[in-house]
Parts: sequence; structure tokens; C-alpha cells
Amino acid sequence: MAKSSFATGALCAATFALFTLGTVGAADAGSVNVTTYHYDNYRTGWNPSETLLTPARVKYTGATGKTFQMIDFVALDDQVDAQPLIMTNQAIAKHGTHASIVYVATENNSIYAIDGASGKIVLQRNFGTPVPISELPGGCNNNGANVGITGTPVIDAANSTMYVIIYTYDKGTTPTYRIHALDLSTLADLVTPVVVSASGKLSNGKSYAFNAAVTRQRPALLLANGNVYAGFGSFCDSASNLSRGWVLGWNTGTLTPLAGNKLTDALATSPDEFFLSAVWMAGYGLTSGGPNGDVYFVTGNTDGGSKVRDGSVNNLAESVVQMSSDLSTVVSVFTPDDFNSLDQGDTDFGSGGALLLPPQTGQASDLLVAAGKDGNMYFLNGDNLDNNTTGAKRILGTYNIGGCWCGQSYFTGSDGIGRIVSSGGYSVEFWKVLTGAKPTLGQESGTGSMTSGVQDPGFFTTVSTNGTTANTGVVWAMSRADGTANENVVLFAFNANTGATLFSANAGTWPNVSGDADLVPVVANGKVYVASYQGLAIFGLSSSAAAVKAPFAPHVAALAPLSAGQHEIYGTVHAIDGASIVVQKRDGTLVTVDATQASKNHNLAPMSVGHGILARGTYNAADEMAASVVLHAKDHTTAWLPDR
Repeated sequence: MAKSSFATGALCAATFALFTLGTVGAADAGSVNVTTYHYDNYRTGWNPSETLLTPARVKYTGATGKTFQMIDFVALDDQVDAQPLIMTNQAIAKHGTHASIVYVATENNSIYAIDGASGKIVLQRNFGTPVPISELPGGCNNNGANVGITGTPVIDAANSTMYVIIYTYDKGTTPTYRIHALDLSTLADLVTPVVVSASGKLSNGKSYAFNAAVTRQRPALLLANGNVYAGFGSFCDSASNLSRGWVLGWNTGTLTPLAGNKLTDALATSPDEFFLSAVWMAGYGLTSGGPNGDVYFVTGNTDGGSKVRDGSVNNLAESVVQMSSDLSTVVSVFTPDDFNSLDQGDTDFGSGGALLLPPQTGQASDLLVAAGKDGNMYFLNGDNLDNNTTGAKRILGTYNIGGCWCGQSYFTGSDGIGRIVSSGGYSVEFWKVLTGAKPTLGQESGTGSMTSGVQDPGFFTTVSTNGTTANTGVVWAMSRADGTANENVVLFAFNANTGATLFSANAGTWPNVSGDADLVPVVANGKVYVASYQGLAIFGLSSSAAAVKAPFAPHVAALAPLSAGQHEIYGTVHAIDGASIVVQKRDGTLVTVDATQASKNHNLAPMSVGHGILARGTYNAADEMAASVVLHAKDHTTAWLPDR
């Protein structure tokens, strides 16, 4: 039986051609491994070996034959922010060999090995107490009540090893990250786990140490060049005087840290003591490709009023970054010309990931797309991001796709031409890759429309095709919380040729709506897997008369504790005058929030008029709130927790 493996190493052109042009028969439908986020190190999100789930079968709802629907729902112990991974013909100690095993990691620091056909939990291991929201900087609300495993692990199939970073609350006092190398058959450690640590040089020559208490590991892990790489950002914009972005690496097998690492903001001082330049990308994975296996990532905001971004020298804010594989050298950088307004408006470029296109016929250079909160998708030369060239000459194209807390996908159509699938705003859009001396993107007419929900715009897609066979392409997409009482998340399927909706159904719930549901559907071997809050939904072709329903899972709200006399309110920013913020609460009343103390505490997120806010503090005699913490809230009032 032929087996396809979406490899963790960068795919060379010849290998990728086999994936895009080769097909497998229906008898081989159980042969695809998914070992990394978005299927490969380019982050294409493309499975070109799916023979069963064609548009005709996914859409079919007749009285006879098999209908595509939810066939199982597996209860888990917490919220899942990581993408599931899949291994076929996988041996599990004392449980034999399974046709497919789905590995799912939760924020409770549990990893599950689940039979991909039956939904039976075959193996489970818990790695210790996760860090509670009460111990996060500012009580950051962009998560559930616990933070444990957030970034998607990665599998080295050749050595039957999973690499994962786990966040534990050691002895009930110390947030700590450790990187583990786990045996896929037992989930036991193959080597002693390594505590994540690093040191970087600031612009004044002083050392700055990695601080796990103020640093979030959000992006998916990357396995390339014999190394495992991970990106780190902040918890909200809190502890902004201490939190800075990092990209770190370890040798596979031994977990020896690389001699080089990258501190994204190495400035010794900032006028507002606001550093960050976080690497978070809404969970999208670090990318690798090109002849040298360079590593790509996108960074977020920094001090918004000081113009401290200085390209590749000391502060890599609001940028796509190309790093050497040993993390010693910044190869090239792209920063939008309006970077300062991005900082001031908190419209991070780093809310989305970088998609590196596979080698294109007739194109010497690698191509890349990346988009952020402002909705601009930049089409770039991935071999030279070229911050030193001014104006439009360094950009192959700019296309507005809608606000993007998201990452794009890619596939090759039946005409042999590559397509980018954008997922900004609430639309799936298709862009033909037109190569040549001046490569560009051509927007195609077909679009798919998502439900808007109550969270940030943008979402994540994957694509399945049977090679480049016509009429076999399906784009799969996950909505964020939909604003209903249960805060459902919905699986959509769109025809990859026309954008027509083929299917939609609830796939689970996401009650902790302050943190976006950055969910990625995984399509392999005739099944679709969606992990959400306390569950894994399994979709497939079934003769059953009725679909399985995702149960409503009661949950503990993600609430930071209040000190005596403190209150917490939600509202919309009505006006800003220095540290004074006028907030319109949900009942229409106006409250003045003095953010002076929040700023001194470094727990003041950049605010914008018309957007949601959470303020925590005490009231004075004039009913003004002196806030110790000011965080972003979603703009939809239905996403707000009760004031308290």
C-alpha cells in the first residue's frame, strides 16, 4: 500500500510534485499521516491524497447511500487550542496496531491517543498542573481557565517521536515550560525533558533572560533541519515591560538547545517600557523552506508611539522575518510601511502566519503570503523580503482579504495552476498564482461565506483533493464561536472550484469566547477531525439515519480573581484622553476609567475608540474607576462575561 506522509521536513520540488500529481486509490484511503500543523512545513493546509471526500459525496443528503455527517464525539478534559495530528498503522503499547491514531493535546496538559475510526481513547497521559488564569500577567483572558499545551506539537514519523512544549505550574508557584520528546506508542519520555530557557543580548550589551511567567508559547512547533523550533509571545499585552518575543530551537533526539536564538525586541529602553514584538500568529506554525531551510515567522506590536521599530537591527516588530536555520542570522525582513499606525491602533501584522508557496513552475524564487488584523495580504519574494527597498518595488502585490486573525492555505487546481485560499473576514476567497517575471495573484470569482460569530474576524481552512483530478477539491473551514447560548463552532465545506457551500454542521462548543477559537479541521483518510472545547468531533461518510450531536459541555468561566473592593466591567471605548478612557457599558451608561495605574503596572493594552474593553479596578466617590488592569474585549456584547 502506498503511504503519503505530510513530512515535517521542507518538501523539495520533486517530492511536492509527487504529492500534487500522484493519486491513491480508494483502497488506499487509510494511508495519510498528518505529522505537523497545516500538513507540511510550507503550511499549505493541503491534503492532495483524499479519494473519498469529494464534493459530490460531501454534499449528498439523499435517502440512500452514505451521508457525510458527524459520526462520533470524544469527550476530553479541557479546551483544545492545538491542531490534532494523525498517524496511520500506529502501534500502541499493549493495545496493538491501529489503522489510524489521532493525537490531541489539551490545555489541561493531557495528550490523548484516539482510535481514528472508533473514537476510543487508547492512551492518555497528563503532564502536570497547567498554569491557572489567576497566575497569568494581568489575568489575561485570551484563553480558558488553564494554560497548558497551546502550540500544536510535531511528529517525527521516521523515529516515532512527538515533540511538544508543556506549560506547568511547578509546586503551585512557578510557571515553567518544558520541551518533551515522546514515544508515540507509549507517550513516555524518550529523553529527559528540557526546561525552556534562553538569553539574548540587549542593545546596550546587557543580557535578557527568557521569562516563562510572562511568555506564551502559541505558534505550532516546526521540525526542520534536524531541529525543533518554537515561537513565543505575550499573554495579552500585559507585563509589556518584561515580555518580548522569542524564536528558539533544539536538536532533535537530544533536545540540546541551539547555540543561537532570536529575541525579537532587543531594545534596552522604550519610552513607555512597552516591548513585546510577540510571535503568536493565532497559532499558525513557524514556516520553513527554500534551499537553506530558513525559518519564517510574523511578529506583532511594540511601543506604538515611539517609532522604535528598526528593521533587522534590534526590534523586529510588525514584520515577516526570514531567519537562518541555526537562528544566528536575520536573512531578510519585510515590514509594512504603515507599521507605526499598526502599532498605535493595535492592528498587529502578527495576528496571522506566513504561508510559503511550494516551488512554482517557471519561478526561480520562493513566494510567500502573510496577512494581519488590517486585512492586507502581502504577496512577497520569500527569498528576499527586502526591507531595504522602499515603496511598492519590494511588494509583489497587496490584496485586502478582511481582518485576519488567520492563516492562508494553498493547493494546485486541475489546470496545474496554484491557488491561495484566503480566510480573512468571513469569506473564503481563491487567488490564482500567476508566475513569471512579475508574479501576481488573480482573484477568482468563487467565494464561500462563513457565519460571523462573536469573535475576531478570520478563520482557518484546509484543502483536500484527489491529486489534480477535476471536481475533487473541497475547502474545509471552521467558524469561531457563533453567539448562540452554547457558543457552537461550525464545520463548513466549500467546493474548491466554485466556492459553493457543500456542508455545514455544529462541531462542538467554545464557551471561553474571550480567546478566539483558532481551530483547524484535519482531513485525512475519509474523515474530518475537529478538536474544540472538551471534545474531538469525527466526521465521515455514514449509513446512519441521524448524525451524532456534539454534547453541551458545562464549563468553568475563565475569570481572574478580584481583590477586596475590586470590580470588573466590560464596555466599548467611547473616548480617550491620555490615561482617561470613557467606557460605554452594555446598558448604555458611561463610566470614566483612569488607566494611570494600569499603565504603571504594565497591564494596559492599546485602546481604540469603538472597540471592546475589560477594566478591572476600584471605584472612587465620583464613581470613576481607577483601573489596575485594562485588557481588550471582543467587540460583540454577547461575548462579554457579566460585570462583577
